[in-house]
Amino acid sequence: MSFTAEVKDELARVLPECSHCGKATLAALVRIEGTLFVSGPGRYRVEIATDVPSVARLVIKLLHGIYQLRTELTVRRSVLHKTPNYLIEVPAQPHLPKSLLDLGVITKEGGLEVGIRPDIVAKQCCAAAYVRGAFLGSGFIANPRGDFHFEITVESESLAEGLVALLADKGIKARIMQRRSSYMVYLKSGNAILEFLAFVGAHQCALRLEQERVVKSVRNDVNRMTNAEIANQAKSSSAAVDQLFAIRTVLEAHGMENLPPALQEFIRLRVSFPTRASRSSASARTRRSPNRRSIIAFGASSSLRAKPQTEKGSGSAGNSPEDGMHSRKVG
Repeated sequence: MSFTAEVKDELARVLPECSHCGKATLAALVRIEGTLFVSGPGRYRVEIATDVPSVARLVIKLLHGIYQLRTELTVRRSVLHKTPNYLIEVPAQPHLPKSLLDLGVITKEGGLEVGIRPDIVAKQCCAAAYVRGAFLGSGFIANPRGDFHFEITVESESLAEGLVALLADKGIKARIMQRRSSYMVYLKSGNAILEFLAFVGAHQCALRLEQERVVKSVRNDVNRMTNAEIANQAKSSSAAVDQLFAIRTVLEAHGMENLPPALQEFIRLRVSFPTRASRSSASARTRRSPNRRSIIAFGASSSLRAKPQTEKGSGSAGNSPEDGMHSRKVG
């Protein structure tokens, strides 16, 4: 069973909070999933199709319980999808026109209702019931293990705007996108989908969605930490290569015996452990220029410092009067 089917199965079992909630749910189902046939003045026939058996039972229960309408159920099997489809037919009968008027499907003049009639969703529980019926009719929620996506497809732009307004009253920001001859009310945020499920009463599916969100959040954090560690290791390796190049340049020019003791110790440690990161963060990249060489000085604090370049042969090894630092000026 898909996650959409699980949500619909749970919503079909939600008990109404007041005597008008059932009518609001049925009104949305008939408006979105129903097909109205007109054979003459005041002669109507309605067909409602669904793939979820619990939704089919709910529609029949509401039609019988609220309006005492006669219904016929046909179970069809799709050769392509290999899933049953339930067709509920409400044949022409004396009480059907009045029932359709009460549900907000037709107007008093016999035309089709465009938007959502305010008296059907006057109470907050009835508004939740109407949105619940709309999702039972043509709703879809993607598997929470993947990307978050929610949509309800309707045929009328006014109906889509009405659903958006009902969700906005609850603080859920939905958007409308036209898709060919229909309109899609959709949500892309995980928080918004979670609020919708809680609003319409699908609490078990909301808990499952929240669990999947936590798992995805932890997985994303681990991936970020891993990527950061790999990047740090790459930077350390690059810095070590630059330092080894600088060491070779200094040794070729001056020899090991002419360097300060602290710098000699650093060179021995770096050559012995080329991939080990040094405590100092001074790993400036050496510019490989034929007319310029990097100068490295190592002091008592074990920190590398860049020294200014002087004329070759003009400097001599010795102790610097500043901070007791040992330095070597190389031209």
